[in-house]
Amino acid sequence: MKHIGKIFRETMLASVFVAVLLLFFGITFASDPIIYPSKGQSTKQQEQDQSECYQWAKQKSGFDPMAEPTATTPPPAEGAPARPVRGAAVGALAGLAIGSLTGEAGAGAAIGAAAGGLFGGIRRRHQAEQQQQWADQQAATYENNRANYNRAFSACMTGRGYTVK
Repeated sequence: MKHIGKIFRETMLASVFVAVLLLFFGITFASDPIIYPSKGQSTKQQEQDQSECYQWAKQKSGFDPMAEPTATTPPPAEGAPARPVRGAAVGALAGLAIGSLTGEAGAGAAIGAAAGGLFGGIRRRHQAEQQQQWADQQAATYENNRANYNRAFSACMTGRGYTVK
């Protein structure tokens, strides 16, 4: 049972990381500006201008759209991993002990099992919410950095006589 929980956690972290990277790559492809040589610049001149503006925008924004996206480490799971079945078992034992003192061992075990399972499920949802918040924050940071780069690149190309949309 321990191995299943560990595999589940590792699979969940890996899938969140892959989703964030796919989101980064999707943003990269969708965010490239369209450039038109409005003063009759040649293809060779446009390529040179784009290369120089790329370097300038990268230096100004601190962002390199050609670099592979990176992410910070996801937040660690708080405490022990969420295990609703284990929580239910522990709750049942505690409920059994308390219930046996009052003469209602079966009812105490049932209530304890339900409470333990509920708390384990709540912990698992909380951990999943933290992972989603982390992924959202990573995507927002990337989008902001990419937007700053695009503004700098567009300013440079516009300054060189191109129409940029």
